Amino acid sequence: MRKTNIQPWTKEWEVAYDQEHRLLKEVLKEELVDIFHIGSTSVPAIGYAKPIIDILIVVKDIEKVDRYNEALRKVGYEPKGENGIAGRRYFPKGKQNRTHHVHIFQVGNEHIQTHLDFKMYLIAHPEDAKAYGEVKLKLAKQYPDNHYMYQEGKQECVRELVEKARSWGANK
Repeated sequence: MRKTNIQPWTKEWEVAYDQEHRLLKEVLKEELVDIFHIGSTSVPAIGYAKPIIDILIVVKDIEKVDRYNEALRKVGYEPKGENGIAGRRYFPKGKQNRTHHVHIFQVGNEHIQTHLDFKMYLIAHPEDAKAYGEVKLKLAKQYPDNHYMYQEGKQECVRELVEKARSWGANK
């Protein structure tokens, strides 16, 4: 069972994202529309995160992404297909010691805006970001050896924040 590894936010995560951004841009250049740093490592006000860089990639045609599986494998990513989310291609990097999660969606997929609104909402509302970070820290201490329970525990908080972010995003 994976351990829960939560660390204080660090600028190193921005550096890690920038490096991976350049690499992925080169690999996916023919299909690439845009790349974004998402997740807790992209929002300093959260204060704490798993040290895994989440990257959202927008492509022209999701079906063509499968053609890049071997090229992505060569730079350390493991193709996982949709991995539970229809219309997505998911690629973790780092095996048991994960360093990156790449989420690829086709232009127009609703998940793109959801992820971006979530990030921008937390940046615009640092008090909510800080509260989310405190929930993560509390759960990590409560479930240090059970990552599944940590994930389960934060779901209600995430759902509430997603709803706030959706509403905020629709009204901005």
